Amino acid sequence: MADIKTFHLPDLGEGLPDATIVEWLVKEGATVRLDDPLVSMETAKAVVEVPSPYSGKLVKMHGGNGDVIITGAALAEFELDPKLPQRAEAQSTGHHHAPAGAGAGAGAGSKAAHNGDKLVASDAGGELSSGGAKPASSDAGTVVGAMQSSDALHAEQALSVGGAKAVPAVRALAKKLGVDLTRVTPSGAGDVVTMNDVKLAAASGSATAAAAAGRGWRTAPGEGAASAQRAATPEPSSALRAPSPEGRREDQRTALSAAGKPVRTSPPAAHAVLGQPEQLKGMRRTMARVMAEARAQIVATSIVDDADLHAWQPGNDITVRLLRALVTACKTVPALNAWFDGANLTRTLHPHVDIGLAVDTDDGLFVPALRNADRLDAAGLRVAVNRARAEVMDRSIAASELSGYTVMLSNFGMFAGRYATPVVVPPCVAILGAGKLHHVTVPVLGGFEAHRVMPLSLTFDHRAATGGEAARFLKAVIDDLALPR
Repeated sequence: MADIKTFHLPDLGEGLPDATIVEWLVKEGATVRLDDPLVSMETAKAVVEVPSPYSGKLVKMHGGNGDVIITGAALAEFELDPKLPQRAEAQSTGHHHAPAGAGAGAGAGSKAAHNGDKLVASDAGGELSSGGAKPASSDAGTVVGAMQSSDALHAEQALSVGGAKAVPAVRALAKKLGVDLTRVTPSGAGDVVTMNDVKLAAASGSATAAAAAGRGWRTAPGEGAASAQRAATPEPSSALRAPSPEGRREDQRTALSAAGKPVRTSPPAAHAVLGQPEQLKGMRRTMARVMAEARAQIVATSIVDDADLHAWQPGNDITVRLLRALVTACKTVPALNAWFDGANLTRTLHPHVDIGLAVDTDDGLFVPALRNADRLDAAGLRVAVNRARAEVMDRSIAASELSGYTVMLSNFGMFAGRYATPVVVPPCVAILGAGKLHHVTVPVLGGFEAHRVMPLSLTFDHRAATGGEAARFLKAVIDDLALPR
């Protein structure tokens, strides 16, 4: 009787409740090897390529392109091939592949937590060691389809993917170190890239994944005049780069999947039919959930005013000026550069300023974090904004960079609207909205002048900040925006 295994959708990151199938990379009935790319899944934060947990025949797919799969639900069924390498029995993949409470039939991965005598090996090629239980790798919970650990030696086949030939273990190391295998000079027989080749490339920085090219984002009014000058401005030194929480350089990402294919940004679903219900998927699904929860949790209060830009000199970058003004206000009134825990009634004031920048896309609203904005000059802020928007547009941004910001900015005025009541997303306590620039008549000595003004809307959580603190915060923003440069 054939040995049939069911693969349940693992948690693809930070407790996400579901994911949408973007594209099956293997056809039903085809044979797939352990850890080969199986399916692309779109979560609220990224498009993730899920590897096969087994070697064998894919006998059933539980869902097609565009379908939403609940975390822990059945995703695929396999008929195991005993002639191909399998994950060691009782070895954890680093993820829960079965629903909570599932028994032993849920798959081999569910037994690993009770095995105290397994052998372990370093994913960087270290020695095998035996004996008692060993601590799990720090990457065990962050990689879908962890590499197997055992004392058996396997002859892995080097596959050519995306123009580079390497075994799966080398590809895993390259992905971890941010190395583009297509730019590594192979030293192995048959032009195969080896572990040592990847390590040398990572150390020298000669084959880091190319930075995503900026494209297609909307520019706020008044920013186009300085675009050519900004394009010629060199990036700031690495000390000024906005670091990711994982410590990885921002230019070490690629828009290609592990299978060497361009990452698709959304499922190939049929066009919405007017008048018919359409199931929300991906980012829009999560956006709806997050906004509803935010409205239910926050005691939102808004205060509005105008910033007079009459003194501005030519060459000012509107978005950069807004970011700078927000940083100034956070330093002046730290109460709004904070997180609030409503359950425990605790408040955390932050010594640094990480700004969440709302970015509008066809797939929904994304809020990438501009790290350490208080340490960046104007050129550094512009580079950070361009990089964040470009990575959001091509969906190459790391999931970790879509959270952790300390205050938020929405420049909705680049489209339309003067004032708004933007939504504060916990644990943040404030969001600044910038409306559409317009001119007003201002009385001056001896007559009247036409001044350009920027409408500002500040929404804050009244549980965490007083009205006086919010008013002083908004005044600090207005005062900074009134400066000539």
